[in-house]
Amino acid sequence: MREEESRAGTGHVVVIGAGIAGLAAAHRLLERGARVTVLEASDRVGGKLLPGEIAGAGVDLGAESMLARRPEAVALARDVGLGERLQPPATATASIWTRGALRPMPKGHVMGVPGTASALAGVLTDEGLARIGQDADLPRTEVGDDVAVGEFVAARLGREVVDRLVEPLLGGVYAGDAYRISMRSAVPQLYQVARTHTSLTEGVREIQAKAAANQQTGPVFMGIEGGVGRLPLAVAESVRSRGGEILTRTPVTELCREPQGGWRVTAGDRVLRADGVVVAVPAPAAARLLRAETPAAAAELAAVEYASMALVTLAYRRTETALPEGSGFLVPPVDGRTIKASTFSSQKWGWVTEERPDLLVLRTSVGRFGESEILRRHDAELVEVSRHDLKEATGLTAAPVETRVTRWDDGLPQYPVGHHARVARIRDRLAELPGLAVCGAPYDGVGIPACIASAYAAVDKIQDDRAGAQDPVRSPQAEAGE
Repeated sequence: MREEESRAGTGHVVVIGAGIAGLAAAHRLLERGARVTVLEASDRVGGKLLPGEIAGAGVDLGAESMLARRPEAVALARDVGLGERLQPPATATASIWTRGALRPMPKGHVMGVPGTASALAGVLTDEGLARIGQDADLPRTEVGDDVAVGEFVAARLGREVVDRLVEPLLGGVYAGDAYRISMRSAVPQLYQVARTHTSLTEGVREIQAKAAANQQTGPVFMGIEGGVGRLPLAVAESVRSRGGEILTRTPVTELCREPQGGWRVTAGDRVLRADGVVVAVPAPAAARLLRAETPAAAAELAAVEYASMALVTLAYRRTETALPEGSGFLVPPVDGRTIKASTFSSQKWGWVTEERPDLLVLRTSVGRFGESEILRRHDAELVEVSRHDLKEATGLTAAPVETRVTRWDDGLPQYPVGHHARVARIRDRLAELPGLAVCGAPYDGVGIPACIASAYAAVDKIQDDRAGAQDPVRSPQAEAGE
């Protein structure tokens, strides 16, 4: 077994996991002068960001866009040389397939929660719109320390708002159940106004007014020419160019503290000594690694639930295909369809059409939390149910020239009520372990910017722990006057 010692003073940090969070952590650590080794169990970097190809056209086979009104992802893309490739969606219009028709996606809402009933006209029934109007006259609904998004919104505005709009919008992010998902963790701006306002619609209007006052204009989302799957590849290239080491096919089997300080990381026949460790892997893997040193944190991580899903990508000859305008559509679970969304990639991203103008590429997604039966079907069956629903929604009858199914088993961590408290308990336990930090989707958000932000917070903890250990004022010997 090989042992690799860290040189005194170099500040060697091992990052476990080469998804976007782990790579962002490595990038930030190198900026701050650390020596970095990234260990990845799989044969590639990028995690849920995966570039691919169908019928000669480049596509994303995982996440395909990033929130642009948070700075972290766009800034990192620019830092690693992708600034000129940043590209907003070619169209900002989308639809919702509900009550038997494609209907324009409403505007003027916060994750489906409207500021006025009129904002959801066309999607809700007249009864549903009338129920929203009762919000201003209802007594206060207490939220306590946390509450499910669906439960609270249904109490204020009626179930139809949740079932027809909140549910599909949240499902597009978490593949979860709105009646289980934590409002405090998943939609914190709604949680804050729910605590301070009796009327939920009034609170939403306040959120919208603040956004306007802060001049939050421009695209909400951003893509990258060639796909956002290029982002982790570019970050990895930057890490390597700065002297960082990235090892794939290198699963970590043991993580333990050294008696004299620092950490020992075992990966196969390789043993690395580190001043700090960033654990940037899914919750079950993190639980296994942390069980020996912090059983309480490991138990919390082991309890995090995940949703599985599959993406079905289809390529058609453009001459044989016609689609409605817009970037695609969402599907409320209450309508009983198999697919939960479809993205018209060739219409949403200009670079797809520029690369293959003769093709029309789109994709569907299937699978929500608790839906295991659909994901047990063969790839060919997932393609067929996708084509069936696409025909029902859009009239598309052409045969695709190529299809591809990408499965993301346990791909999305769930944020049920109380998730924020679980994360706080995990971090309380980790605070007792100097030089160890966690980051990624299980904690403070599943989106790309949120994962990057969690990586930067992990780096700050490592750096703060290391500064405290080296500060003579804080050492017992210095305090004792030795």
